[in-house]
Amino acid sequence: MKSMVQKLILGLSVLGLVATLTACGKGHPIRNMESQPVPSNIKTAEQVKKAIRTAGAGLGWIISDDGKGKLKGTLNLRTHQAVISIPYSAKEYSLIYQSSVDLNYNPEKGTIHKNYNSWIQNLNNRIQVQLIGL
Repeated sequence: MKSMVQKLILGLSVLGLVATLTACGKGHPIRNMESQPVPSNIKTAEQVKKAIRTAGAGLGWIISDDGKGKLKGTLNLRTHQAVISIPYSAKEYSLIYQSSVDLNYNPEKGTIHKNYNSWIQNLNNRIQVQLIGL
């Protein structure tokens, strides 16, 4: 089991790196990760919450409570800040853009700095790995 999880982590990390390296220029469409499925081995929303918190902490996200069934994720890197809403249940979760600082967000076009989507993809990958390991 551990070997499978390690292979999954490596594969997801490589995928994230490729996505980061292929992105170029400014103004990429914001990618929300909506209705991400939770594996069937998960039985409670509390397990999902724990996986999100653990995954976020490992990547430098500050994950805080934001009401029943909802978390708030904040990532601060150098002068940049990204804030996301994370609604969750025992069946699914979402990573939804809320606000940002110094990431060239354009509300009219729905675009943002190229690195934002990589950060969200990496967080989603890490959450999935945490869920599989529960």
